[in-house]
Amino acid sequence: MHGNIKPLEAARERAYSMPLEDIDVGNPDLFVNYEFWPYFERLRKEAPVHYCKNGMFGPYWSVTKYNDIMEVETNHQSFSSAADLGGITIRDVPMEYRRESFIAMDQPRHGPQRKTVAPMFTPTHLDNLAIAIRERSASCLDNLPIGETFDWVDRVSVELTTQMLAVLFDFPWEERRKLTHWSDVSTTIPAPGQLVETEEERQKILLECASYFGKMWNERAKQPLKSDLLSMMAHNDATRNMDPNNFLGNLVLLIVGGNDTTRNTLSGSIMALHENPDQYKKLRENPALIESFVPEVIRWQTPLAHMRRTALHDVTLGGQQIKKGDKVVMWYVSGNRDGDVIENPDAFIIDRKRPRTHLSFGFGIHRCVGMRLAELQLRIIWEEILKRFSKIEVVGEPVRPYSSFVKGYDKLPVRITA
Repeated sequence: MHGNIKPLEAARERAYSMPLEDIDVGNPDLFVNYEFWPYFERLRKEAPVHYCKNGMFGPYWSVTKYNDIMEVETNHQSFSSAADLGGITIRDVPMEYRRESFIAMDQPRHGPQRKTVAPMFTPTHLDNLAIAIRERSASCLDNLPIGETFDWVDRVSVELTTQMLAVLFDFPWEERRKLTHWSDVSTTIPAPGQLVETEEERQKILLECASYFGKMWNERAKQPLKSDLLSMMAHNDATRNMDPNNFLGNLVLLIVGGNDTTRNTLSGSIMALHENPDQYKKLRENPALIESFVPEVIRWQTPLAHMRRTALHDVTLGGQQIKKGDKVVMWYVSGNRDGDVIENPDAFIIDRKRPRTHLSFGFGIHRCVGMRLAELQLRIIWEEILKRFSKIEVVGEPVRPYSSFVKGYDKLPVRITA
């Protein structure tokens, strides 16, 4: 667990003393303050399929055990991802702003749209990307200050994932931080003092993203097919005639998918090793363990805390009666700590026997299309880190985003030991 024990003890006391029906694990405050663990622990024990009537984002079901989550993931006849029913997050997007993307879409339309970008993630293409990932990682790490405090999120996690995104989209290099900004805006919860204050402001920025990409799209459509995501979509029958909402939906999906998950797992890997010095020592002594370290850190971090579905008809899950139209939230962050499926799940163990037993990429038809690329990036970056630095220390408290969807880091102060 993270940080100082006292706040966690207080959180545990709160989690176990309140009435079960009042537990609202969707409240972002629990995630900003890193207090959600005991709430999920209690739900797994006492109410694995739990109804919250008065949630911050309206009524919803929480599914917190690994096997129940798998049941929801694989039952598309009963549980829909469709944007027009509310989409894939606990927070309903207001009706007038709902946009389809292939992750927020059911069969038969989901498959063909997803397939358009799949060639990006074939083994051959990944081998080509790996060369550039290694060069960029080396250059980024060689420019880090030694012996002084800096923000790992900004200097490494954001920088490397944004560079990768710029390559995937063949996006203007000097403008690449726009991608990070759009990604953050798309997942943020509008609130005073946050990245955007209102839904209107958020939509205005997302429309700027759409118009920027729209110009690029028109250029790519006129040119012969190239190996970037935009060109692949512009030249494929399933995606070349998307309406503007579907276009922006898929763009945002690919930007967030390529940015948030890898970026937050990369920051999480620093945090995990900082809190588990015995595992850090093990990794330094045997860098071959990177192979199992990467999936373990993806499980341990769980960069997206949940995905949501909507019930298409009345259905029974875990002995509970879910009604047609109910919101059903699969808490990956909880399923990844389910001791019935994962041995010693709260421990960070870099040489686990089956490290790929986790839910961080989802499962079934909506499983993360870029998961192999995410693993590849993390593996290469850590190979390069271990060649250069004996230790990266966390020297201050992390700052976390106000979100119960993106489970990550806004800031992580570190120092590289000389």
